[in-house]
Amino acid sequence: MPKLILALLLSLPLFAHAGGAERLTDFFEKTSSMRAQFEQVVTDNRGQKVQEVSGTMQLLRPGKFRWDYDRPYQQEIVGDGARIWLFDPELNQVTVRNMSQAIGSSPAALLAGSKEVERNFTLENFKSADKLDWVTAKPKDQDSGFDQVKLGFGKSGLEKMELQDSYGNLTSIRFSKLETNPKLDQQTFMFKPPAGADIVGE
Repeated sequence: MPKLILALLLSLPLFAHAGGAERLTDFFEKTSSMRAQFEQVVTDNRGQKVQEVSGTMQLLRPGKFRWDYDRPYQQEIVGDGARIWLFDPELNQVTVRNMSQAIGSSPAALLAGSKEVERNFTLENFKSADKLDWVTAKPKDQDSGFDQVKLGFGKSGLEKMELQDSYGNLTSIRFSKLETNPKLDQQTFMFKPPAGADIVGE
């Protein structure tokens, strides 16, 4: 489960048709921080639901983010600007990766990063649907693990993300109670491994 969530956060892109392009440009230019609740559903290549989780997310540009999963299990993913930490309380295990290597072609790169992320993706036009302006892109890195990622912008801003992996699985994330540019404490994005935790990675 930790690998699935970490993979989710480590793979995303940039802009497309007029409506989506404008919304994404606004997102980059006008959003320095963000906080929202989210619901994440994963379906396999047969359309069967294999995972459903929820929690809260926060980001602070450049490069800092935090995803707290609270149902049906607890898990934390924290990007402090240099490393990405994933903590599984049940296993008391911390997985850590260097952000410069992990974030190059990822959703976190788009949400918490900068416009430079566009060089990592092939951009395609995608029509508006479900009252959302959609942006779609495909990672240029063939080893990213994802075929494409879509972002849907609605009245309140970024409302939905959809990630299609190389096995045909679809991860859908819907955001709610979204706050744009809230004042966030820098300490929110600092992570200290709990005493006795097993640390895996860099």
